[in-house]
Amino acid sequence: MTLKCTAIKAAKPQDKQYKLADEKGMYLLIMPNGSKYFRFNYRIHGKRKTLPLGVYPDISLKQAREKRDTARHQIAEGIDPMATKKTESKLFTDIALKWFKSKQHSIDEKTHIKKLRRFELHVFPIIGHLAIGDVKSPDVFDVVRPLVDRLKIDTAHRLRAEISEIYAYAIAHGYTEYDPAQAVAKQIPAHKAKHRAALTEPKEVAQLLRDIYAYEGTFIVQQALRITPLLFQRPGEIRKMLWQDVDLDAKEWRYLVTKTKIQHIVPLSDQAIKIFKELKQVTGNQHYVFPSSRNDGRPMSDNAVRTALRTLGYGNEDMSPHGFRTTASTLLNEQGWSPDAIERQLSHMPKDQVRAAYNRAQYLDERRKLMQSWANYLDQLKSGSNVIPFKRVL
Repeated sequence: MTLKCTAIKAAKPQDKQYKLADEKGMYLLIMPNGSKYFRFNYRIHGKRKTLPLGVYPDISLKQAREKRDTARHQIAEGIDPMATKKTESKLFTDIALKWFKSKQHSIDEKTHIKKLRRFELHVFPIIGHLAIGDVKSPDVFDVVRPLVDRLKIDTAHRLRAEISEIYAYAIAHGYTEYDPAQAVAKQIPAHKAKHRAALTEPKEVAQLLRDIYAYEGTFIVQQALRITPLLFQRPGEIRKMLWQDVDLDAKEWRYLVTKTKIQHIVPLSDQAIKIFKELKQVTGNQHYVFPSSRNDGRPMSDNAVRTALRTLGYGNEDMSPHGFRTTASTLLNEQGWSPDAIERQLSHMPKDQVRAAYNRAQYLDERRKLMQSWANYLDQLKSGSNVIPFKRVL
């Protein structure tokens, strides 16, 4: 009896590992944890050996048989397929670089370079010289331990996860059958999210707004500082805003969110339109709405708004450029606006790409009212009025 794809899919784990035979020495090994390994038993030079063919479903039944047949041809010629496999480069560094190359097309070049640099600094010096199958869990722990000791918990978790991804790749391609990074996960302390500083008390926000409008820095930074609380988008998206994405007639800013690669719509309040019209007289002939003061064709520095806040007396523990998102989210939720509409306005999109594309304009009518009401509310705070929060008006 030969294996069928339906039988492989239907095979359930048991208390002990067991086999489903195919033919010509090949079989599927089902482990108690549900993992399924294709293997090939053969004899050569009077010795019985087992050749790993890959892990299902990363390797299909057809692909496993092709590997088996290739091995059988080698055996017929007196060549040990295991010996041939051992002559291939199986150092951790070599397999890791193959994994990096396989991922390169799916991530930004900047992110790819950053990930590779992290491995060059922390991983390769410790386990890069070891064969992929010789790396043990203590070796992986030796990679992350210095980071944990330096309280770089997030980096430790990220590196361990990426090492585990490399082992998934290695297992699927038959380089090894074991992931030593899995056991290390629970040995790294849980990462406590460090929330960016933000003001959420109306009186404190009111003083912040008055300080912002009293800021005496350059015109570009002044306007960036004033538009940020009105739009409450990610600081990087604001500073890289393009004039071609701003439609003053439609009162919209439409852009591709760098983080999620999804188109996002930001309705513009009357107050935001006024700022953009003033900016257009100065930077309207340039690519970026907020160009660099160096006139080098680049956007405003990513520290410009942060530095302005420091100049106004707001330290890292008080308020950050990203904190305007928290401010808006907190106060808008308190005012009774739809949490779904607020999340959409924050460009917190569903992970599913189809749903995200469909939902990018969802709640748009409500969000137009939300953004105008929010701008009016900020004006009231800034003027020092005894503010009664604007409730949702649909």
